[in-house]
Amino acid sequence: MSRIVSVVVTPIAFRDPPLLNVSGIHEPWALRSIIEVVTEDGRYGLSESYGDEQTLSQLQKVAFRLEGVDVFHLNELKAIIEQCADSEPQQGGIELAPGTNQATTLPRIFAAFEVAFLDLMGKITGRSVCDLLGGKVRDAVPYSAYLFYKYGRHQFSQDGWVDAWGEVLTPEDVVRSARQMIDRYGFQSIKLKGGVFEPERELAAIRALREAFPEHPLRIDPNGGWTPETTKRLMPQIEGLLQYLEDPAPGKDGMAEVHRSATMPLATNMCVIGFFDFPEAITKQSVDVILSDHHYWGGLQATRDLARICETWGLGLSMHSNSHLGISLMAMTHAAAAIGNLSYACDTHYPWQEEEVIVGGKIAFEDGSVRVPDVPGLGVELDRDALKQLAHNYQECGIRSRHDVKEMQKYDSTWTGKVPRF
Repeated sequence: MSRIVSVVVTPIAFRDPPLLNVSGIHEPWALRSIIEVVTEDGRYGLSESYGDEQTLSQLQKVAFRLEGVDVFHLNELKAIIEQCADSEPQQGGIELAPGTNQATTLPRIFAAFEVAFLDLMGKITGRSVCDLLGGKVRDAVPYSAYLFYKYGRHQFSQDGWVDAWGEVLTPEDVVRSARQMIDRYGFQSIKLKGGVFEPERELAAIRALREAFPEHPLRIDPNGGWTPETTKRLMPQIEGLLQYLEDPAPGKDGMAEVHRSATMPLATNMCVIGFFDFPEAITKQSVDVILSDHHYWGGLQATRDLARICETWGLGLSMHSNSHLGISLMAMTHAAAAIGNLSYACDTHYPWQEEEVIVGGKIAFEDGSVRVPDVPGLGVELDRDALKQLAHNYQECGIRSRHDVKEMQKYDSTWTGKVPRF
């Protein structure tokens, strides 16, 4: 009853707004993959992962080897992935999208299947994924309002689609965007994606947010877009404004240099992207907060292990996000609900996405949090019609790998995406 008879990997594409970051701008379509693992009694487990060509190829290689595997045997899954997934010696690194970093290949592919295996384990045993991870320590998981500078529309898209959020380029726009998101979802903390404009302009937006939302903890993430010297120069302006400062400068050395004079915690999802990064980061005292991401840290159980390491070393813990749909949101929620030392509200791009691939449509937020469902598995099921449409989008959109730099060069032919920028 628990042996696998088939695995289906479906690449999908969904609308993505023209969100700006240090590397450039999001393309009109975000790519993901939906993984279905089916057992002999017809039950299926779900997962959501990256949708770039490299990841899809690796997922397919593993999928062909999983027939007959027992879904409770995660060690066998790991062994199969090690045998057939392309990988190179693990090296720490800095990337805007660590999920496509070569160093994360094995944990990334394992995570994609592990979530589906856990979903099936839950359905077979009648327990939630959260229960399989040790049980709830909270009934709902808090998320933050994740703000972006953005254009009002994709100027080079052919179909004229315009997202509902409008242009966000000024401090006033940032406050308006925050108010829209908080009014709609009830978020209790705010994060601004930085590294887009001169730092002083972005800090003006942070000050405007502080005035408009005096009780909301604030964060800014320049994605390594500031030099250590720039960051240290800005410290007097940042004093007292931020809950934490995320990846202001590139690399462990840059972060360590900033850390020596920082007056607030430093967080990262860029210079610590796997367990292999810990020894150097701890030795150099590069960071105070790790932003985990089960998609490239190696799954939900690995996220729980990461939490224990953070607790051991006195580090804070939260979750990083990339463009995603509800299967990923629910996987994040189950993992976060089982972690006692989750220090901060998690990131999520979910409000920026209009489409969905699960039955019932978009997952609801209550006061900025997602409630953990007390049902077997992840608690979500595939909407087959929606999956068919999003798979059609993938076939038609023409995008096969995310490339923020290339998309930005359509707007500015001199754009290089080089970091640090300031």
